[in-house]
Amino acid sequence: MAVLSDPIADFLTRVKNAGIARVEYFTAPYSSIKAEIARILAEEGYIWSFDVVGEGKDKAIKVKSKYNKDGQSVITNVKRCSKPGRRQYVRSAEIPTVMNGLGISIVSTSQGMMTGAKARKLQIGGELIAIIW
Repeated sequence: MAVLSDPIADFLTRVKNAGIARVEYFTAPYSSIKAEIARILAEEGYIWSFDVVGEGKDKAIKVKSKYNKDGQSVITNVKRCSKPGRRQYVRSAEIPTVMNGLGISIVSTSQGMMTGAKARKLQIGGELIAIIW
């Protein structure tokens, strides 16, 4: 397996590609950050559920994709904002509103990973991880 320079972007790409390919489940290598992103996506209704499977080096995240009545993926697009070569930090007032509230932004704050709306409400900024709509 190839060494990835940005495993978070790989996870987000897998989420988007699973929706395009209309697969029910997909897996990705485990990390606590990816598990937090999956938790936020499940809470916000972008995926049905996720489970952590395996142990040790074989630990992975198994995600169940979500589709609407027409069979289209709930996730239309994903944009990775902060990258390993160029981190993007935002203040609470600078957190973007995605598609006038139809999408979410994911922010890594000092109080953990949360949606942009929740970070704005708590008036804390952080690293803007991704935008999903």
